[in-house]
Amino acid sequence: MVLKVLESLVTNLFPTQYTVHIVVAIASIFALRAFSQGRATNRERDLHARTILVTGGFTPFGLTILQELAERGAHIIALSSDPIDSPRIALLIDVLRTTTSNEEIYAEQCDLLSPASIQSFCKRFLTGEQKRIDALLFTHEYSHIGAFKRFMTRSKAEDEAEREQLSLASFLLTTLLLPALLTAPAERDIRIINVVNRFYAAAAAGPSSSSFYDSKPSSSDSIFLAEGTRSLRTIILTRHLQRILDALPSAQVPKTDSTSSAIHVVNSDSQKSNIVAITVSPGISRSDTMSRLLNADWTSTAGYSKMGVLLYLLTLPFLHLLTKSSVAAVQTVLHVLFLPTPFKLLSQTPSKAKTDSGIDKSDAPEEVLKPGSLYAECAVVKLKVPPSPPLEEEGNEKGKGKETEEAMDLPDDGELGGELAGRRVWEAFEAALKAWEKANPTLEELEAEAKAAAEQETPNVEGISSA
Repeated sequence: MVLKVLESLVTNLFPTQYTVHIVVAIASIFALRAFSQGRATNRERDLHARTILVTGGFTPFGLTILQELAERGAHIIALSSDPIDSPRIALLIDVLRTTTSNEEIYAEQCDLLSPASIQSFCKRFLTGEQKRIDALLFTHEYSHIGAFKRFMTRSKAEDEAEREQLSLASFLLTTLLLPALLTAPAERDIRIINVVNRFYAAAAAGPSSSSFYDSKPSSSDSIFLAEGTRSLRTIILTRHLQRILDALPSAQVPKTDSTSSAIHVVNSDSQKSNIVAITVSPGISRSDTMSRLLNADWTSTAGYSKMGVLLYLLTLPFLHLLTKSSVAAVQTVLHVLFLPTPFKLLSQTPSKAKTDSGIDKSDAPEEVLKPGSLYAECAVVKLKVPPSPPLEEEGNEKGKGKETEEAMDLPDDGELGGELAGRRVWEAFEAALKAWEKANPTLEELEAEAKAAAEQETPNVEGISSA
């Protein structure tokens, strides 16, 4: 009886002559949904005893990353601008530990908008007992900055300042923690991963202009171009960092000999350092991209637009269909964490056949991580970046002097604009970092103020006690 009622209901609502159309429409919706979610990684990796430092870990995207890493046993250090004993941070850490059965999840206070706070964290970490880092995962640059004009609640200058400061935070953290990475055992697999937004394509023509390489790029009326410029500069900077790592003395390169039980998978020509720098573009997500474009994040301390929240809720069914969830967005990040690097070491048994060079390639993986590359949808993106325009005479002399002083001979591989483009972006970051540090209190100044305040309070306490 029930089946007959259902059959009658379906027949009345969906006439049989439209069955094919309905089936095609439903299949198209499912296909569009699957396409918009992108590829999922087909790799897996046990992360027990691996220490991963994560920035931006308390955004929707970042929390998904923390959960995925914790489920695989990683030792996680998540940086937070809020005090680690604040109710929100304490609750999130407790929930992650409980749901993943992993107690090795910790939060450390570090305000990425303050160079002194970054220096303070790095000083605490580098002087502590535990200095091991297996991966630096910078996810804080993925969250979109800037809303459509109709939904803005703060000025464009504030957005531009935050973009610049967050990019400089990645650069400062990398340079301060790099000594700890370089002194790690050469056999250790270390990765530096910068997560950027998908709008780099909007700024693809930017490197052909000298203004792209200024320490403070010119502002743009388009939020997509502004976000794309930030993303592309990080991509080029990461590629140049890999050039620098590969140019370091050969002491950083793991050695291979025919009697060793640990051998390289890929020829060492493809990678000179055990440290791999990678950029990842997860795509457009609902929570970290679209909600911010509409200024619909009602948890933001910078305020939100009620109209944006309403529009976001109304369009949510379409956003579910056309944009990524946080789980889908993190897949490429996991992919580059799980892929073996060219210096990934495998156990070898005497029965395995070797080549003339003593390298066994019988168990070589089908895919290895490509150092310095940009990854999206679990694959390398062949991004064509125009080369940098020639430097002026004065600029050439300065560049040559700096290169001689550092005694660093970097080959021009032509990738992502080439060595000159990478060097100019690197020098622009250095100049902007100096200006940022000069405009803000230094760590020494903050420590001196805290010491002076403590000394001033001591006599007052003694006076009260004697009274």
